[in-house]
Amino acid sequence: MKWAFVSDFDGTISKKDFYWIIIEKYFPEGHELFKRWKDGEMKDIEFLSTVFASIFKEEEEIKQEILTIPIDEHVPSFIRRVQENGGDFYILSAGTDYYINHVLEKYGITGVEVFSNKGFFREKNIHLNIDESHNHFSERYGIDKAKVIQSIKEKYDVVYFAGDSEPDSHAVPFADLTFAKDALIGLLKEKEAATFFPVSAFKDIEDYLTKNGVLSS
Repeated sequence: MKWAFVSDFDGTISKKDFYWIIIEKYFPEGHELFKRWKDGEMKDIEFLSTVFASIFKEEEEIKQEILTIPIDEHVPSFIRRVQENGGDFYILSAGTDYYINHVLEKYGITGVEVFSNKGFFREKNIHLNIDESHNHFSERYGIDKAKVIQSIKEKYDVVYFAGDSEPDSHAVPFADLTFAKDALIGLLKEKEAATFFPVSAFKDIEDYLTKNGVLSS
C-alpha cells in the first residue's frame, strides 16, 4: 500500500502560530488587525502579508525568531517513523515556506516536501510571492489545501491529514482520515460526513496508527 501523511504546520506541528510571535514582539497593531481578520474584514493572505511585512529586522534576527517557534516535541521522531514504515510526509501550510524550512533544518528533518506560500526576505521583512496562475492558488488563503490534498491523493492509496483550524477544514473531505486538533474538532462536528479522529498531540496520532497497524510497533 502506498500511503502519505500530510500535516498543517502552524498550530498543528508548531504550538504557536508564527504570526503571533511577530505581533507580540514587533507589531502590536496586529492585535486590532487580528480582530478585523476574524470579523471577516480581511482575507487570510492579506492579514498574514501585512503581519510578515511589519517586522523591520535584519534577516539573521528574523531567523533567530523563527528558531524560537515551539513545536510538538514528538514531531521529528513521528516523521522518521512514517518514513521508516514506507510513508511519505508532507507539510501543507497557508503560512509560508520561509519559516517552515528553517524549522525543518533546525530539527534535522529531511525528505519532507512543503506545500505553502512562497516567502522571501527583502528590506527587513518577509514577503509572500503568490502565483495566481498556480493550480493550487486560493484567493483567500494563497494556497488551496483541498486542491493540494486532491493532487497528492492521485499518487497514493491512503492519505492521512492533520490540522487544527478553519483553512484545514477544506482539505478534510479529500483525505481518507483526518486527525483534528483544537478548533478543527468543533468545525468537523458540525459536518456530520467528515471522517476524523480528535487528538491533542502527535503522540495521539502515533498511538492510533500503531494500534491500527500502519506503523510497526
